[in-house]
Amino acid sequence: MEKHWLDYATAIGSILTPILVLLLTGVGWHIKAKLERNRDEDSKAQARIRELEDKLRADRIETYNQLLEPFFVLFTTDAIFASDPKFKGKNKDQLSIGKMLTVEYRKVGFKLSLVADDAVVRAYNKLMQFFYKGEHEGLSGDELLVKTSQWIKLLSELLLEIRKSMGNQHTSLTNWEMIEWFMSDADVMRELSANNVVQGTLRDKPAQRP
Repeated sequence: MEKHWLDYATAIGSILTPILVLLLTGVGWHIKAKLERNRDEDSKAQARIRELEDKLRADRIETYNQLLEPFFVLFTTDAIFASDPKFKGKNKDQLSIGKMLTVEYRKVGFKLSLVADDAVVRAYNKLMQFFYKGEHEGLSGDELLVKTSQWIKLLSELLLEIRKSMGNQHTSLTNWEMIEWFMSDADVMRELSANNVVQGTLRDKPAQRP
């Protein structure tokens, strides 16, 4: 009797073994196919993200170039400006300010608010608010120099934030180092700006009663 049960068990085992092998093979293939499909989907998603990041980077570069164009002209030396045929008979200060007042330049500012980093937008806002609120008429030579140092400081901060937004978040450069390459008197402007901040702080500080 026991021999019959052993024969039955052996026969059932010989039948079930290939079935189990087939089932396990099918399950393994299904899991492998699913993992590969997920891996492909992840790769496509990563590629799409990189594509969007590259497009955003290109948009930012174009926007930054258009945004800074008036300042490029403003900081061009008089000799170089006069030697450029396309600027013949033009005043660089009027050209720069005129450019900033155009509808096209306003559109650039609007695009900046959409594609730029928060820090870049804030730095640009500070710079433009200085121009909107600043009083430059009737200033003495020294007062005008101080005003100039203030907006140059704001511009240098904007340039530094732009640098950081282009992948140099951990840069060790200061905002003033961003403009030293095209300004021979950057150290003078830095000192004027720093002194004005100190003087403004002292003026705003309430007097101490004896």
